[in-house]
Amino acid sequence: MEPIILASSSPRRQEYFKLLGLPFNIIPAKLDELPWEQQSAEEYTRDMAVRKIRRILEQLRGRIPQWICGADTVIALGREIFGKPRDRTEARDMMEKLRGREHEVVTSVALFGGKNQSTDCRTVRSRVVFAPISDTELEWYLNTGEWQGAAGSYRIQGLGSCFISSIAGSHSAIVGLPLREFYAMLIENGYQYGP
Repeated sequence: MEPIILASSSPRRQEYFKLLGLPFNIIPAKLDELPWEQQSAEEYTRDMAVRKIRRILEQLRGRIPQWICGADTVIALGREIFGKPRDRTEARDMMEKLRGREHEVVTSVALFGGKNQSTDCRTVRSRVVFAPISDTELEWYLNTGEWQGAAGSYRIQGLGSCFISSIAGSHSAIVGLPLREFYAMLIENGYQYGP
């Protein structure tokens, strides 16, 4: 199988690539990750996933790889978009807004094929309901540090799951890579998957 450049340093996305048995190289795409004004969560994640691919192509200076994957995940509470918190104060603010409420997790994944020099991008929306969280529970969670580097300040596959009463949608997309959609993209775009 041909190696895929993963434009992300996310350990969760790397775990999914390993689960799928995909050979990959990690080249994180360093970008300003602030949403533009009036941009929806879907517009933002699609834009970021594609921009990560473009950044890798710029870094490779004319060398066209066979495959590049870019992905982005955000939390949306109405029109408000939550990315990764910059500090504990921002993490607390996000968690206070999410507790006891339903929100949306939006993940976009983009796949660049060097042979056709085309990019396929798909988006998955999932819904998550947080249970009410006491101030004591919130402080305990913030003290764990798990909020660092996590969109919306929580990880569904970590301690954040203690506060989730229900999800509707794709668990893998909430983690950061929608496996069904990504697998379909590989097959439909001509990736030679399997033996």
